[in-house]
Amino acid sequence: MTARDRDEAHRASTPLELFFDLCFVVAVAQAGARLVHALVAGHAGAGIAGYLMVFFAIWWAWMNFSWFASAYDIDDVPYRVTTLVQIAGVLVLAAGVPRAFDRADFTVVAIGYLVMRLALVTQWLRAASGERGAARQTAVRYASGVALCQIGWLALLLPPGRLAVWAFLVMVVAELLVPPIAESGARTQWHPHHIAERYGLFTIIVLGETVSAATVAVQSALDVHRPHGQLLMIAGGGLLIVFSAWWIYFSVPIHERLRGNREAFLWGYGHYLVFASAAAIGAGIEVAVEQAVGVAHIPASAGSAAVTVPSAVYLFTVWLLHTRFHKRGLLHQSVLPVASVAVLACTLAGHAAVPLAGVVGALAVALGVMFRARIVRAELEGARQNA
Repeated sequence: MTARDRDEAHRASTPLELFFDLCFVVAVAQAGARLVHALVAGHAGAGIAGYLMVFFAIWWAWMNFSWFASAYDIDDVPYRVTTLVQIAGVLVLAAGVPRAFDRADFTVVAIGYLVMRLALVTQWLRAASGERGAARQTAVRYASGVALCQIGWLALLLPPGRLAVWAFLVMVVAELLVPPIAESGARTQWHPHHIAERYGLFTIIVLGETVSAATVAVQSALDVHRPHGQLLMIAGGGLLIVFSAWWIYFSVPIHERLRGNREAFLWGYGHYLVFASAAAIGAGIEVAVEQAVGVAHIPASAGSAAVTVPSAVYLFTVWLLHTRFHKRGLLHQSVLPVASVAVLACTLAGHAAVPLAGVVGALAVALGVMFRARIVRAELEGARQNA
């Protein structure tokens, strides 16, 4: 196993990577469903904490695979078989999400991680055997770091039982430190365009899960209750939010900024909030629907906040990590931060919050398109004058 060319032309995600992502949708759906149950029952604090912990487990497992594949995916038989073993671990992890969410019992999740991590350690050791010098040391550090963290998780879960929040946070820090420590001597040959595409595809998958969850929620409500305008407003507003979320993320290319480890790690780690908030929007729409039809006995403001809060987090985080590098001038830069505050303020509108938040998202897209058109026209005019 040798590293792929960092400047390889026309690098794209493989069918195996897409299959891997698709299997993660199961885990994301499980986490979203448990968040809905917690919010509907009025246990917002415990529900959000459990969701963030479970989603970290999902996101970090996906991250580990994606960055390794960007550097060392040679697509031979041993690589494919080892990746399929990792997929089996993903499905075990997904099966353990309800238990981890409801009881803070990560035993099944840890077993899924163990399957995935043993496969990943095997991949890194195989990469080390094909490398020399600093690149070999980097691969060995990755294998050692992943193995040590996995031992740490298992140690915290023996005997099986609840995982304390402080212990979870300690292990999170340990996990996040593995890549920068491993690559302190020499960085792996990850491909900027490939990484940007992988993150973009996972964003699409998470937004797709949001659309699916919202559709099921509206369908279930219509099966039990007669149709009324409020459900249509929530469905329309939710759809506008998801459409705006997609448009804003893919409005500008990002791979040109992913040249060094510092920029790439900050961007990659920050996507935890992008993915988690995007998935939570769908859960929030489900909560808003159940509140509207009287199934969830929570205030209208709580049902609205379930949609507006993750939407605001998504808009601000995408601006911070992604789009601000392509904006010019104070007005252009302020569109998404102001939109995130406006979406959050929509919470006060009660039952009208979701459609209003959708309108805010659509306006943010329209303003972004307008400002971008001005920039393009100015660049074209400057090019003509220079010519």
